[in-house]
Amino acid sequence: MDRESPSSSSDEEEDKQTLIHSNERTSKNMNTRSTFEIGDLQNKIFHSASSFRFNKRYLLAICLLPVVLILYFSIDVGNLFRNVSSSSNWRFGGVDDLSNRMREAELRALYLLREQQLGLLHLWNHTTLIHNDGNDNNTVAARGRNELEEFTSEILKQIRVNKEIQQALLSSHRVGSNVSEEVFDGNVQGAGEGVGRCRKVDYGSERRTIEWKPKQNKYLFAICVSGQMSNHLICLEKHMFFAALLDRVLVIPSSKVDYLYSRVLDIEHINKCFGRKVVISFEEFEETKKNHLHIDRFICYVSLPQPCYVDDERVKKLKGLGLSMGKLETAWVDEDIKKPSKKVVGDITAKFSSNDDVLAIGDVFYADVEEKWVMQPGGPLAHSCKTLIEPSKLIMLTAQRFIQTFLGKNFIALHFRRHGFLKFCNAKTPSCFFPIPQAADCITRVAERAGAPVIYLSTDAAASETDLLQSLIVVNGKAVPLVKRPARNIAEKWDALLYRHGIEGDSQVEAMLDKTICAMASAFIGASGSTFTEDILRLRKDWGSASVCDEYLCQGELPNFIADNE
Repeated sequence: MDRESPSSSSDEEEDKQTLIHSNERTSKNMNTRSTFEIGDLQNKIFHSASSFRFNKRYLLAICLLPVVLILYFSIDVGNLFRNVSSSSNWRFGGVDDLSNRMREAELRALYLLREQQLGLLHLWNHTTLIHNDGNDNNTVAARGRNELEEFTSEILKQIRVNKEIQQALLSSHRVGSNVSEEVFDGNVQGAGEGVGRCRKVDYGSERRTIEWKPKQNKYLFAICVSGQMSNHLICLEKHMFFAALLDRVLVIPSSKVDYLYSRVLDIEHINKCFGRKVVISFEEFEETKKNHLHIDRFICYVSLPQPCYVDDERVKKLKGLGLSMGKLETAWVDEDIKKPSKKVVGDITAKFSSNDDVLAIGDVFYADVEEKWVMQPGGPLAHSCKTLIEPSKLIMLTAQRFIQTFLGKNFIALHFRRHGFLKFCNAKTPSCFFPIPQAADCITRVAERAGAPVIYLSTDAAASETDLLQSLIVVNGKAVPLVKRPARNIAEKWDALLYRHGIEGDSQVEAMLDKTICAMASAFIGASGSTFTEDILRLRKDWGSASVCDEYLCQGELPNFIADNE
């Protein structure tokens, strides 16, 4: 039984909305690849060593490259076969059969040689990227550490490829003894546990924050309209920042006009993080205001395509709650969701500060206010928790139980969005929709680097796509299983909490459960342009689970085939 992530239910309208920002974000992640001739390898190593200020460890790693090449080409393959008796050929069905097997093995070896060559070329090109960055010394040092880890990981990978080449060449000559073990046992001196694996990203402990100390009886009424649940969570997070800047308590929307947030979020967790009441449910707000549910002032952050990005149907639903409101005003006449302008704190306080008790500013999903500040780990507000908007306790425990049952500590999580994504991605430049074989290659590379035995799959893809994907993900001759959450089985107890509390089968609960499992993975592969992926990356960053292996699917690559537009 397939289960869908929230991205699976998103319609074309959400895709168009999300597309506005995803083009710019994806383009920042693209890397330019350089090429060179093999004959220039030693000259480039000499030139780069004299041009860059690498530390000693990095220089030593660079020097390993020609050593690996020399070791490979100096192998006396002929010596490996001297002890193989020619008479044993007949034990495998005759000369013709042996000849075919030898040819197949040699073709496989040639393919692996080519793969090794491309890997080494990529390694060299990647190490030269730091030359043209123009960053300050601290940034270069941080980049240097990451480059060194990737370098050592790639060196180990190429040594393993070398072993596969030897095994392939020997496969048709085995006569009962495991000759390949005499060649190379796969152990590399100094390559202890953790080398080539996915270490956690250290973002540091310093944060730029402001205090959220609401004034008594001053409220900001949250309104989130754009897209699905992931968009709404981003909208709520931005509303919290605005409420803190304006010294107001944030009112969570009613489930009659929005999602039932209490099923997926722990609202009281937010208040505990601040040690005071900073958010309240609509029901609490309703109780406080008794028979006077009124939005005193409605100042719209967004003016185009319509004020507050609120249509007549949404206004009708709000009034259906018993809310009354005045005329919608606009803070800026040209603030368009298609081209959001950058704003700073002073812009917000100047436009939205008010003595009115209840203020609303409309949907702020597209608001671009102090982005670097807002996007830092833990967010822009001073609090005592790792993150503010996180899954409920029931969902957290269920995710942990699923991981303990099916995945274990070391696993990769993959958000593989496909439904409706072909048209959405092909409207972008560059496209983010990859053919299954290309996607499988990208996933396999991460699996090789992470050394994880399983991959958790969060997807809305059809079985025809996931079956093909599964058949193509192979590391060291073994298939890496793609694990999805199974249908409810009374014999399994990992999801008993959801069942006991009557929230199993709820699409938003299952989507948040998917996010939580992905956020706990050793490494994460996301879908570029998806707010579902962005929310997972936020959780990983805030929880400290983000790793150097985290990336968008086939990041830095173009699809090897793109269909024409309609």
